[in-house]
Amino acid sequence: MASLTHETIDLQSLYDMVATPTAGAIVTFSGVTRELTQGRQTESLDYEAYAEMALAKLTELEQIAKERWPIEKCAVVHRLGHLEIGEASVVVAASSAHREAAFLAAKWLIDTLKEEAPIWKRENWSDGSTEWVHPGLPTGDAP
Repeated sequence: MASLTHETIDLQSLYDMVATPTAGAIVTFSGVTRELTQGRQTESLDYEAYAEMALAKLTELEQIAKERWPIEKCAVVHRLGHLEIGEASVVVAASSAHREAAFLAAKWLIDTLKEEAPIWKRENWSDGSTEWVHPGLPTGDAP
């Protein structure tokens, strides 16, 4: 299940969504807004996306993960809008019979979505400057 939200991500509901009686492992990863980035103090973050394309890409990545590893279920939720320090911007969850598949799938999902999903982050620095960031674009290019 892939989704985008402007609301706080509910980690427990995501966990419950991927839990199954046959899954002996559930791995979750939460990407959280941090205060320092490469020595600069972050004030907040803003996320924007081309929603239809982003959802299609996240859904595609979930399908690929299911084909690559024997996972029971997986889910990706990405937050959009304004985030303060300490708030989760993205959560990935994967369940499988054994831990290795769940770990590998969750790691691949977060790494790949950060590179491929059309979701952009604006770093709002404590000095009042801002910078748009997306791994697939040169630094500073706006969405």
